[in-house]
Formats: sequence, C-alpha cells, structure tokens
Amino acid sequence: MTPSPSELEDVVVHVVDDDDDLRESLVWLLGSVGIQVKDHPDADSFFAAYDESRPACVVVDVRMPVVSGFQVQERLNALESPAPVIFCSAHGDIQMSVRALQRGAVTFLEKPYEPQQMIDVVQEGLSTAVARFRQQVERRDVVRRLSTLTQREREVLRLVVTGLPSQNIARRLGTSVKTIDVHRARIRVKTDAESIATLVRDVLSNGIDV
Repeated sequence: MTPSPSELEDVVVHVVDDDDDLRESLVWLLGSVGIQVKDHPDADSFFAAYDESRPACVVVDVRMPVVSGFQVQERLNALESPAPVIFCSAHGDIQMSVRALQRGAVTFLEKPYEPQQMIDVVQEGLSTAVARFRQQVERRDVVRRLSTLTQREREVLRLVVTGLPSQNIARRLGTSVKTIDVHRARIRVKTDAESIATLVRDVLSNGIDV
C-alpha cells in the first residue's frame, strides 16, 4: 500500500553526524523540501531523542568519536527498530558499504554527495520507514492477541497453521473433533479475528512462531 501524504509527513529523519557544518546544511536541505528533521552530534543524543512510537529514518555518519555509525546500526537492530538507515562517509570503500548493506542499511552514500541525490534517497527512505513501521505495528498487535491464548489453544493453533484439519488435530492431540472445534472458536474470539483463516494469514505473513 502506497504511503499517504500524512503518513510521509509524520516520518522524522534523524541526522547523526559529529560534523556541525555538514549536519546543519543537511537539516536545511531536507527542511527545504518539507521533511521533518532532528539533528544529533553523537549517538547518545540521538538515542535520547529517538521515539519508537513513530516512524523514522536515520542518516548517520560512519566515523564518529566514541560510538560509530555501525554501532548505531547495531543498536537499532538490537531494538528491532524498523527505521531505515542511510550511511554517509567521506572515507567509504566497497567493503564498508557491503558491511552496512548486509546489516540492513538501505543506502551508502559517499561524501560529498549531490544535494538532489540525498533528497531522493531520503524520500525513498520515508516510504520505507512507513512500510516497515506499519508492519511492526501489525506484528506486535498479532503477538499481543496471541498472548491471550492458553498453552493448549496455542498447540491447536500451531497445528492449524501447518494446514491440518480438525480431525487430524484431534487425533494428534488425543482428543475429540468437537473439543478441537471448541478450541478453534475460542481462539477466534480471544484473538478478535474475523476467522481462523485470517488469523493464520496474519501469523504467516508476519513470520510469527505460535
């Protein structure tokens, strides 16, 4: 689904760079096309301001004192952050860019970059940020709904997800088909699902282990 203008406007771009002049120029550049920007001279100030409850995109320098750009990326990955990361470096090489991309970065730009190139890359990042944020919100909602199930209900759902019909599930669990159907009904109600089929779709599409 294509992000709406309001969704794109809600994305915050965090610029993390210890070069004051470059950081200020990038804030001005992105702000000139209506992009929300927050700038940070180091990793600590960035993470103090980072809000996981709203979509974000991160533009970060590779080489910074104390905490490098790669360490910022690692910490975001540890937080399971959906924020796309754009790396910038005046000392980049192929090995460095490959490392960044393998760990989930969306782009690696060399300084000095063309202003329009940065704008284009960040605008693509905005759409990626919205899509990833939507997916994370949906996944967390499915996980929350599954947490209401008992262990037995999760066993039943796990077998439903594999495609087994109620008769086979009953045989596998040593119970009756009627009991399995009762469990299925309870699962649907407790997870507020339209149907068991839609719940299975949500579980599979979000890569959730029941």
